Amino acid sequence: MNIRFNDETFRNDYTFKNSDAAIKRFPFPFDKDSYMYAVNMEPHTPVREGSVYYNSFDVDEHYVSEMRDRAMVLDEDPLRCQSLPHMELAGWDLLELIMVEKAKDYPDLFELHRDGDNWHWINKPLGIDDKFTFMDATTLPYGPMEYITRQTQGDFCVLDQRDDNLWMDAGMVTTQADWSLDFDIGMNFFEWHAPVPLAHEKGIFVRALKFLLNIQQGAPARRLNWTMTVNPLLDTSPENYHKWGIQKTTLTPENIGNKQHLRVELQTFFRLPRSNGLVFPIRCYLIKLEELVTYPKWARRFHRVIRDLPVELATYKGFIDNRPMILEYLSQFDDGAETSPGVWPED
Repeated sequence: MNIRFNDETFRNDYTFKNSDAAIKRFPFPFDKDSYMYAVNMEPHTPVREGSVYYNSFDVDEHYVSEMRDRAMVLDEDPLRCQSLPHMELAGWDLLELIMVEKAKDYPDLFELHRDGDNWHWINKPLGIDDKFTFMDATTLPYGPMEYITRQTQGDFCVLDQRDDNLWMDAGMVTTQADWSLDFDIGMNFFEWHAPVPLAHEKGIFVRALKFLLNIQQGAPARRLNWTMTVNPLLDTSPENYHKWGIQKTTLTPENIGNKQHLRVELQTFFRLPRSNGLVFPIRCYLIKLEELVTYPKWARRFHRVIRDLPVELATYKGFIDNRPMILEYLSQFDDGAETSPGVWPED
C-alpha cells in the first residue's frame, strides 16, 4: 500500500489538512438526513478496499504526525497512559493483535518476525527496529500496551470483564473528545458513559453492554461516533480545556469553513485471547467543513442533521453556541435535493 505521510501539526499553527483521497475515504457518520444516538454496531469486517473499514487498524497519511503529537502529549502528561497492575496480560494481548494485523495488512510498512518468544518488530515509518522477548516487559522500553499504542493511531481503552460488566482498567488516551482517562480509570461501563444525554432513558447502554459482553475472539465489531471541534485538535481533553475551549469563540463567518471540523470516531471492539479482556480502539478522524462540502451529498445531509439535532445533543456535541453560524455556512450547499441512502459520498 503506497502511503505518503504528511508532515503536519495538530496544535499551534495547525497545518493539518486532508488530501483529496483522504476526504473521499473519510468515515462520514450519517446514513440518512437525521441523527439520534444509537448503538449502531456492526461486524468489523472488510468493506470497500481502500476505505477506513478495510483493515483491522487503519493507517493513513496522518500516521507519522499523529504519533509525534501523541509523544508530545505524553511528555506533558504521562497520566494519559495508565494500566492497573492486573492488566499487563491484556497489554501483551493488545501488542500481539496490533503487530500481527499491521504486519499482515501493511507488509511494506511493518514486519513481525517470531521465533518462539523471541520477537523482532520493524516499524519503517517511525524508524523502529526492536527485538524483545514476548511476555517479558523488561525487554521493551515501555510496558507492552504503551509500547504498541505509541505506534498506533487512535486511543485505546483496555477493558476488564467481570461481574457482568466492563471496567476501564487500562488505556492510552491522548486524542479524546472531552473525557479523561485519569478520571475514568477503574470505572465500569455505565459510570464512564453517565454524561451522555438521552441515551440512558432509551436503554441504549444496557443493549450496548449486552452486545459487548458477548463479543467473541476473532469476531470484532465497530461503530461510529461524532462530535465537532474548532481547529484540527487531536487533544481535546478536560485537562487542557483552558487551551482549546476558548478557541470556540474564534469562529467567524469568514473562517468557519476552515476552522470548524467534524470529528468522527471509528470505534472498534476486539476480544483478547489470554486475558479475556476487551480492547476498545477509538480512532479519531478530522475534516474541516470546506473539505466536507466538496461532496454535495455530504454537504446537504450534514446541514439537515445539524439543523434538526435536539438541543441536548447539540450541547453535548459541543457546538450549540455556534450552531447558527454553522448552519448559515452549510445552508449555501443545500439545494433541497434528495439524498441517497448510505454514507458513501458518490452514491
